Amino acid sequence: MTNPPEREADRPDRLCLLRRRDQKVVATLVALAGLAILGWRWHYGRADRLIEWDEADVRTVRFTVDVNKASWPELIQLPEIGETLARRIVENRQAEGPFRSPEDLTRVHGIGEKTLAQMRPFLSSESWPDDISQRDAGP
Repeated sequence: MTNPPEREADRPDRLCLLRRRDQKVVATLVALAGLAILGWRWHYGRADRLIEWDEADVRTVRFTVDVNKASWPELIQLPEIGETLARRIVENRQAEGPFRSPEDLTRVHGIGEKTLAQMRPFLSSESWPDDISQRDAGP
């Protein structure tokens, strides 16, 4: 009698990294991951929800600075204000008291009308004491 031919899967000399059952588990996990990616793409990545950079709305960010409370590193963010001028603003505020109006900034050496005009849009309305704003509003 002759022995039946051996199947390739039954041969003991075959090198296999994973058992047959482990291979099925890995294949199932890969399939589930693929389905999850497809589901995400369908839910969040539809073409009608994508925005082209050229068509996106332009958003601008504006910040304001309270010159009576800001430290010199914050003041550097204002246009035309460098470290030296920012330190002068802080020193002037400490020596002569808070600025009561935007025009008071001109008492700082280096700030003239031109620099003040460039700074004005970035000055917080909270910088000026309430009594000044009420006085300017009139009766």
